[in-house]
Amino acid sequence: MNRITRRAVLATASILPWAAAAQARFPDRPIRLIIPWAAGGPADAGFRILAESVARKLGQSIIVENKSGASGILGAMALQDAKPDGYVISQMHMSVLRQPLLNKLTYHPINDLTYILQITGFVMGVVVRADAPWRTLPDLLAHARAHPGKLNYGTLGIGSTQHLAMERVAIAQGLSWTHAPYRGTADTLRALLGGEIDFASESSGWAPMVRAGQLRLLAVFTANRAARFPDAPTVRELGIDVTVDSPGGLIGPRGMDPAVVRILADAFRAAAQEPEHLKFLEAMDQPLLLLDGPAYRDAMLRTLDEERDLLRRLKLIPE
Repeated sequence: MNRITRRAVLATASILPWAAAAQARFPDRPIRLIIPWAAGGPADAGFRILAESVARKLGQSIIVENKSGASGILGAMALQDAKPDGYVISQMHMSVLRQPLLNKLTYHPINDLTYILQITGFVMGVVVRADAPWRTLPDLLAHARAHPGKLNYGTLGIGSTQHLAMERVAIAQGLSWTHAPYRGTADTLRALLGGEIDFASESSGWAPMVRAGQLRLLAVFTANRAARFPDAPTVRELGIDVTVDSPGGLIGPRGMDPAVVRILADAFRAAAQEPEHLKFLEAMDQPLLLLDGPAYRDAMLRTLDEERDLLRRLKLIPE
């Protein structure tokens, strides 16, 4: 018995230095970070700040590769063909989770990805023109209740987070209105200013127009009020149990070594809390929503079930 125990201890001791050395070797070459949006936008800019910081921490270059199009899923698609060694990673966002429900895709958004770190989210809110008669979200909802189906609202597309957020409100309040999808936030807000629609459910692209007095922010969907717009209540504060943070973060291919995941998560977590990145988040009204890989995966698994149920209820996918 003693000989067996001693032999096991010696074998374990011989493995540990090798495992430590393997972990210490990562990364020993540049890491490719796929951003599934065009260069120059807010989603791109924030991750480039993180990439520069992480490169300094890990002592290897982080090569940013933009793969825009296809509703932002090209990063997740590229991970399906990548080795799970940590040298190809991608930005995660809600379309990666939702698009496999809306379309027949070749990956499963939970089982075919490794969740590394949740990092941040987006402030989304309900905005109207400054000359609109509604001063508050309850005012708008009361008008919608009195005039079923008459109000038109815009978002950046059918099945988008902004669209589903507003439909959650409609379901909770027993309301009906007409959704007008646009190609992007900028188009939606132009339509609002031009009088094509009555209100918009959009991410914080509206911030400059609200600050300039062109638009009025009625409420935000986040768990907490937006730092730059403290007078705008959350939807939940108004008694409607709808919270939408639209979290995003970092993913890799399925089957990554937990030790490599930990190295990447630690580096990006530290980078996310550095002053330059925090300043960027403040300027974009984005909350810091750090969550480790397993908890991030669990949260997305729950969200996947919720999204599927909502999309079925809206008849965007079959029963």
